[in-house]
Amino acid sequence: MTARLMVVCFLVSFWGLVPLSLFSQDSPVPAGTITGTVLDPNRDPLPRATAYLLDPAGVDVARALTDNRGRFRFDGLAEARYTLTVELVGFETVRQSVEPGTELELTLELAPVREQVVVTATRTQAPSGQLGANTTVLTEEVIASRQAVPLSDLLRSVAGVAVVRSGGYGTITSLFVRGGESDHNKVLLDGIPLNEPGGAFNFANLSLENIERVEVVRGPQSALFGSDAVASVVQLFTRRGRAETPKPNFFVAFEGGNRDTWRGRGGLTGQAGRFDYSAQWARFSTDNREPSNFFHNTTFSGNFGLALNQRTSLRAILHGELGRVGTPGVTALGELDRDAYTRRRTGAGSLTLRNQTTNFWDQRLTYGFSQTRRVSRDLIMDPPFTPSFEGRTAPFAFFDFLSDRLDNLRRHHATYQSDWRVGSLGHRAGQHILTFAFEWEGERGFFTDRLGFDPAVNARRDNFGWVIQQQALWGRFSLTNGVRVEDNETFGTKLLPRTSLAYFLRRGGSALGATKLKFNFGLGIKEPTLIDLFNPSPFSPGNPNLLPERTRSFDAGVEQRFWYERGKLEVNLFHNRFKDLIVFAFTDPTTFTGTFFNVGRAKAKGAEVVLELAPRDGLRARGSYTFLDSQITEQGAVFDPVFEVGRPLLRRPKHSGALELFWNWRRLTLNSTTLFVGRRPDSDFAFLGFTSNRGYTRWDLAGSYRTTYGVTYFGVVENLLNDDYMEALGFPALKLMFRAGARVEF
Repeated sequence: MTARLMVVCFLVSFWGLVPLSLFSQDSPVPAGTITGTVLDPNRDPLPRATAYLLDPAGVDVARALTDNRGRFRFDGLAEARYTLTVELVGFETVRQSVEPGTELELTLELAPVREQVVVTATRTQAPSGQLGANTTVLTEEVIASRQAVPLSDLLRSVAGVAVVRSGGYGTITSLFVRGGESDHNKVLLDGIPLNEPGGAFNFANLSLENIERVEVVRGPQSALFGSDAVASVVQLFTRRGRAETPKPNFFVAFEGGNRDTWRGRGGLTGQAGRFDYSAQWARFSTDNREPSNFFHNTTFSGNFGLALNQRTSLRAILHGELGRVGTPGVTALGELDRDAYTRRRTGAGSLTLRNQTTNFWDQRLTYGFSQTRRVSRDLIMDPPFTPSFEGRTAPFAFFDFLSDRLDNLRRHHATYQSDWRVGSLGHRAGQHILTFAFEWEGERGFFTDRLGFDPAVNARRDNFGWVIQQQALWGRFSLTNGVRVEDNETFGTKLLPRTSLAYFLRRGGSALGATKLKFNFGLGIKEPTLIDLFNPSPFSPGNPNLLPERTRSFDAGVEQRFWYERGKLEVNLFHNRFKDLIVFAFTDPTTFTGTFFNVGRAKAKGAEVVLELAPRDGLRARGSYTFLDSQITEQGAVFDPVFEVGRPLLRRPKHSGALELFWNWRRLTLNSTTLFVGRRPDSDFAFLGFTSNRGYTRWDLAGSYRTTYGVTYFGVVENLLNDDYMEALGFPALKLMFRAGARVEF
């Protein structure tokens, strides 16, 4: 498809949307009709809640599912007094007497063990309790109680996820999900792709400022989101302004801790008529543990919405991070580079027009942009060093290299999505939600060595994707089938299917609650990075003939709610196969010259167990355990035994787990998070011969106390056990860290 045709498609969609946006209005409720809106305790709409009517004789006469605005409607009713029941897994059931000709507003209170409305699993709003996809939601309450600064610290407790940080705050931070590679995770901010072209993403300075919730969907999601969504999708949602008070809500917060750590924040949120706003600024700074490993980061985040009418809204998202971190090297092996540093500037923004054109048709048009500008600089030659660790010494010395490298990566993203609802829950064929989406991505990259060792490169790639998805709900079944046609300028056209099934053996309503079986199958794909294709270095030139990396995944599981909705047990089994993995292989070992090839294959299977308990109001516990059996099944020429065929995958632990405790008592909030990471394969990459890294346990405590004067005092202790460990071999992790401060609201 040419760029001109793409523009025409968007203009046709846009001009078909605008007139309906301006003139669509709700009409009065006619006789013989009952309508209503279902909300959660935060007054957000609850989609896909089941509403059904019983006549005076107790006969079930009609059923419906709420739409994306939480609305339902029954027509053609005789004059009588009916009993309306609204229910949704994870929420308290509501019953009310009602007559035709009325409009209702109902609020469903949360059950002790809660479910959430998610978007990432289907690209539409859907309750997680109805889905087969393995989804974890980290709510605003969890974010506030954990008091984590970077997103990566929050993700450590998610089942199936392994986080690896190469030292202190701001250093390279990778995410491995169910055995996938670190660039197999699609990262989104309110729908804006944040990955660098080709999937790479460094979680080092992606903060949680102004973030309302985080959704993590495990398993390949390329059928919905295209390239990079091979092992998971991680999506952050920015906080929206709410009309809690007639005046804007403003806050400032400051905290400090050991290792010269400090953090300042300020924000403004509110709503004025049809306009809502939320903006926040923050600055975080620390010296970390190692010399010359300082980290400074500044964040700005904004979410601004305008309701054009009851059915149409316009929303703008802005997010920026400016970070600088010292990179002293593998200090545990003896290296110390005192002048090297990396500076990252990331920015993202989007503009979205939404319209509920009719009661059964929703449309959305979005343009988004993201950019990563990275400067890596080392302008002073340090003396050579010979790596040594735990009695082993490398056979030769390593030398410093001067560098002044600039990478500027940009991503344009435009999406049109249309969602149709067909049928009703009471019909034999059930209700169906049909989604069509068209996407264009323009990837741009500029690479240069400003010392002149390598030539500058300008790279570009345009990709298109078409998504068709059907969600079918009838009886005890929830079935989602989708397919994406991915047209990539690098590897051509690929078909990417996905299916997800949920079946309720039990509906609940007693001490033993709902029982849900689930199954998922999908294919994932990842395009080569621009460096893989166009690297200008004569020692590692790019390979323009690379194929995409691919995966095939199955998983199945069961969820059982019990103890009158105060407990839930979830068990998932998964099996992934990865092929055509891109690896670097030497073509001339005498000159250490090589390039990139599709010669990697691997498999990963395992299990996830998650247990949630809410024994009383204000007290909740969540425990998770992950078992991972991974293996390299094919590899190119390797010079490190850790990459030999038959060995487990690098830095993926076989055993890992987490235990979280949350306690809210009056004005006091306490949080305890304990992480266990077992022994895992790793390499020193210095010919010392290490092939594994010991396990570790990390215990974090956080607490806050809210006074009656708008002041909250808070504190957090990380690595309370003061364990001395390395998440990546050669890079010591932070030992005990603490921060404390206060937040003032006006």
